[in-house]
Amino acid sequence: MLARLAVLFLIMAGCVIAPMARAAQPAVVTATRLEGDAQRTRLVLELDGPAQARVFTLADPYRVVLDLPDVVFAPDLPEPSAGPLVAAYRYGLIAPGRSRVVIDSDKPLSAEQPQLLIDEDGSARISIDLAPTSEVAFMQTLREGPKLQEEESAAEEPKAEGAEHKPLITIDPGHGGIDSGARSRSGDLEKDVVLQFSRALRDRLLATGRYRVVMTRDNDSFVPLKKRVKIARDNQANLFISVHADSMSSTAEDVRGATIYTLSDKASDREAEKLAEKENRADIIAGVDLADEPDEVASILIDLAHRETKVFSSRFAQTLHGSIKSSITMNKNPLRSAGFMVLKSSDVPSVLLELGYMSSRDDLKLLTSRSWRERAATSMTEAVDAFFGARQGSESEGGVN
Repeated sequence: MLARLAVLFLIMAGCVIAPMARAAQPAVVTATRLEGDAQRTRLVLELDGPAQARVFTLADPYRVVLDLPDVVFAPDLPEPSAGPLVAAYRYGLIAPGRSRVVIDSDKPLSAEQPQLLIDEDGSARISIDLAPTSEVAFMQTLREGPKLQEEESAAEEPKAEGAEHKPLITIDPGHGGIDSGARSRSGDLEKDVVLQFSRALRDRLLATGRYRVVMTRDNDSFVPLKKRVKIARDNQANLFISVHADSMSSTAEDVRGATIYTLSDKASDREAEKLAEKENRADIIAGVDLADEPDEVASILIDLAHRETKVFSSRFAQTLHGSIKSSITMNKNPLRSAGFMVLKSSDVPSVLLELGYMSSRDDLKLLTSRSWRERAATSMTEAVDAFFGARQGSESEGGVN
């Protein structure tokens, strides 16, 4: 009798505990779709459980943003399609425990508050209705809407550890979260490729025992561009390396190889200018409010008058090229410059390394190879060694410091 009661108790406890365990997990978005016409369009999210949502709008360009705390998107979701009022939409992680859907439009839209419907089986639907509106009405809504605090919601700023006298390297894996970056024809994402490489480089640098390393992100979360620069400056970094992987159109598959970029107000060529324009759109892609950006950019550009940082950035770029060209296939024009936002730090030597092209089968094979990552990370570590050895030597001889 006692044994039967014990079994019954365990079964009843399991019935209570299991739902509680499920409730602790974030809801999963299993499908998305657009319904309607040019007069009214509805975006519907199918979820395996209920979730809260809030909506706000942004201008320049017109965007409707749906914030979804503690929601994840199923990895097998199809690519979002456009609709009569929607030029494009995308979704993904914006910060740990926070996801987002960003809806692009060519015209101002009004957005009703999200509606949550819960089915008997526990699954749920979140829907948001969109309709055309006037510019005046849109701007009024924009002024009355909640101010988005990106600095607070960005990934927690990492702090450096270790002996203070060791040079500190900030490694910046490009993109992340809702901003996936370039995509290969086979579905590989730039944000994943560069994060894997950045981790390999971090581990190799730390293994020498000569450096401290801070990552701007170490997971699949979005970090605003100015936050990436802030992480380097707040940690008093001695070197900033931003890691990316470019992509070209399908007709340019023969274009391949790594490229090293430094900052310049005037791009070295049209391709560099176009790449910088694309990379600098990361905050727009993620639905970040850029209202305060012009002042920020202006102050940084003034700081760029500091010649020392430019000199050291150029010196490291040349050192890096000399070190990695034996282990990494280089682009035919490997040293370039353009106005990348993440390189606009007044006091931290900075470079942006495009590891290769996701659109090139040959490059992609290397980019997704663990053995190649290890070789390339070793070559880059040698470049860092050479850079700091030469820099310390010039400073001890009374050079620029």
